[in-house]
Amino acid sequence: MTEEVKNKDLIETMFKAGAHFGYAKSRRHATVAPFIFGVKNRTEIINLEKTAELLEKALAFVTELGKDNKSILFVGGKSESRAAVKNAAMTIDMPYVSGRWVGGTITNFVEVRKRVMKYEDLLSQREKGELVKYTKKERLLIDRQIDKLERLFSGLVNLKDLPKAMFVVDSKKEHIAVAEARKAGIPVIALCGTDCNLKEVTFAVVANDASVSSINFFTSEIAKAYKAGKSAKKSN
Repeated sequence: MTEEVKNKDLIETMFKAGAHFGYAKSRRHATVAPFIFGVKNRTEIINLEKTAELLEKALAFVTELGKDNKSILFVGGKSESRAAVKNAAMTIDMPYVSGRWVGGTITNFVEVRKRVMKYEDLLSQREKGELVKYTKKERLLIDRQIDKLERLFSGLVNLKDLPKAMFVVDSKKEHIAVAEARKAGIPVIALCGTDCNLKEVTFAVVANDASVSSINFFTSEIAKAYKAGKSAKKSN
């Protein structure tokens, strides 16, 4: 298959996923202007040929991460992205945040890691039946604590050190996570809608960051690229 045919197929797949839909022109961030194809029914249409170029660069970077077995932290807190982010991360055994970003996850990693270990410890005690030594009321309080820690930190259990990269769905929505990554010098790959500031991330992929089908496509492409990198490393 020639590069031209592959590119055409990619653009067609993105089109079917609705990746070309942006937001209203009034919401557009100035940095996205070069990637706008036109306007239809007051909705800006993204130039998918340019999106394909951006995606190719992002996937090349992710493939290299896979070759070196480096960790990527997947982040997507809004409802449309939670399942996609969690599923993609789990297929390549990577950490994820598919709910509210806890401030300091990167910049105060040592403390956050302690809370993750607390969650693991309590969960282990419950599974082993070691909580029977507590009263019924105390066990209820511990169960509530486990549930809260699970919501916040269950996706971070295998993040033993700072990630080598971060993948974010909607860099505007996840601006705190992006800011923490930038402060720590961690490259950010991001699916960016037309309201995002592309200068805030390392590898921006301009596309629809609001529809489930579009988000599913791009998150799965990131996971596939990482797998391809790992496979290439094993075959060498």
